[in-house]
Amino acid sequence: MRIKDSIEKVPGGLMVVPLLLGATLNTIDQAHIPAVINVLKWLGAPQTEEGYYEFLRIGGFSQELFKDSALVLIALFLFCVGSQMNLKMGQKALKKGAVVSTTKYLSGLAVGMLFGYFSDPMNGILGLSTLAIIAGMTNSNSGMYAALTGQYGNRSDVGGLSILAINDGPFLTLVGLGILGTTFPMVSFISVLLPIGIGMVLGNLDPKIREFLAPGESITIPFFAFSLGAGMNLANFFNPEVLVGGLTLAALTFFITGGMGILAFKLVGERSYIAPISEASTAGNAAATPAAVAAAASVAVSTGAMSMAEYEAIQAIVPIATAQISISTITTALLCPAAVIVFDRYHRRKGMDPTREDLGLKTEKKKTA
Repeated sequence: MRIKDSIEKVPGGLMVVPLLLGATLNTIDQAHIPAVINVLKWLGAPQTEEGYYEFLRIGGFSQELFKDSALVLIALFLFCVGSQMNLKMGQKALKKGAVVSTTKYLSGLAVGMLFGYFSDPMNGILGLSTLAIIAGMTNSNSGMYAALTGQYGNRSDVGGLSILAINDGPFLTLVGLGILGTTFPMVSFISVLLPIGIGMVLGNLDPKIREFLAPGESITIPFFAFSLGAGMNLANFFNPEVLVGGLTLAALTFFITGGMGILAFKLVGERSYIAPISEASTAGNAAATPAAVAAAASVAVSTGAMSMAEYEAIQAIVPIATAQISISTITTALLCPAAVIVFDRYHRRKGMDPTREDLGLKTEKKKTA
C-alpha cells in the first residue's frame, strides 16, 4: 500500500492528514456516542473527569502518545532541528523569528483595535469581537509552522520557531487588551529556546550527533500533528453568524498577517516567503484564550479595576469567540499548506530552492559557469 505517497499528495500532508485524523477522532470522542462508551466501559477504560469514556483518553502509552504528546514532540522536533544548525544559521533563525512574530502580532492587534473603533467591540459585524480578532490573529499555530517549514523551508525558517512560539497562548492577547501589563516573562522565552539551543550546541560540537538526530526533523511531524488534532473538535457551531464570522476571521488572519509577513521579509532582504506564509494561521490553543481572558477579567472585577457590567459582557461573548476561533483554526490549517505549496512552486520557477539556506542560487551560478 502506498499510504505515505498518498498522504504526501495532500498539500502539507504530513501535517494536515494526521491533524485532521486526530480532530475527527476527538470529535467522535466528544460526541459521547453510547455504543462507543459502552464498549470502552466493558473494556474497563477509566472515566474522564467529566464522567465519560473516551478512546483517546484511556491512559497509558496510548493517551500519552496520541492525546497528550504535542508539546513534548514539538520540543523533540526543535532539539533535532537545532542539532542541524550551525551558529551562523542560528543568528539568521532568530532574525526571521523576530520579524515574523512581531509582524503577526502587530497586524492582529491593529486589525482588532480598528475593528473595535469602527464597530461594537463586543458584538460587531458578523458577530465578531475585538477579543476574537486579536486572539485569532495574534496566536500562531507553532505545530503547523514547524511541519510546513520542516518540509518546505530551510533550517533557519524552522529555527525561527524559538521566537514564534511566544505568540502561543493568551499572554500577548491579554497584553493587547490591556488586561495585563507589558512586562514580558523572560523565562517563557528561555523555556522555548532551550531545546533548540542545546541541540545546536551538541550538533556543532559533534558531527556524529548531528547525523544521529537528523531523522528527527521529519519523523516527529505526523506524531505531534495527530496530537494537536486530538485537541480540536470538528463539530463547529452551525449558527450562520458564527460560521461566517469564523471564516472571516480566518481570511483576515491568513491574508493580512501572511501578506504583512511577506512585506516584512522583503524589507529585511529575505527572498523566500515560506516562513511568513506558514505562520499565517490561528493556533488551536487560541480557542482557549477567550476563557483565559474571562478568568483575568474576574480578577479585575474583584480588585475593582473592571465593572461587573463589563465582566458580564466579556462572559457573554466567550462561547461565540471560542467557536469563531475554532473555525479559523481549522480553515487556516487548510489554507496555509495550500499556499505554501503555491509559493514553493513559485520560488522553484524562479530558480530558487527554499529548502536551502542559499536558496540554491550559488549552485545555479556554478552550474551555469
